[in-house]
Amino acid sequence: MKAFQDYYPDNVAHCYGCGNLNAHGYRIKTYWEKDETVTRFRPEPFHTAIPGYVYGGLIASLIDCHGTGTAAAAMYRAEGRAMDSEPPFRFVTASLRVDYLKPTPLGGELEIRGRAKEVKGRKVIVEATVYAGGVATARGEIVAVQMPETFLGE
Repeated sequence: MKAFQDYYPDNVAHCYGCGNLNAHGYRIKTYWEKDETVTRFRPEPFHTAIPGYVYGGLIASLIDCHGTGTAAAAMYRAEGRAMDSEPPFRFVTASLRVDYLKPTPLGGELEIRGRAKEVKGRKVIVEATVYAGGVATARGEIVAVQMPETFLGE
């Protein structure tokens, strides 16, 4: 099964968090699981805040990129289109709110689960929760807007 990010056109696949063309980035992969989206990511030891815990900026960026991927997939789903259909949907973040519920331990796989709360016009609101060992450690809301045509370039 292809991840949402595998459908991104090359000219917009350079994002540090989700771009498969960024050799130094996270290269996250997001999939549907029924009506939820899921991303799994294993932080490296250098993703630390204080010994034993994940840096909060990493958590925010995972929520951010999970959210924009979810927004694209939700828009395709809302329009009844396949993710490889033209024109492509690609989203950028207009707003990101993250609530840190408890420290996220370093050393295991993180699971980010999300759902589209609202799909309206060129905007999608996504809720996402980060889990470490099945425990919710952060929750976020992303307001994603469809990327302007001028960003898509040639």
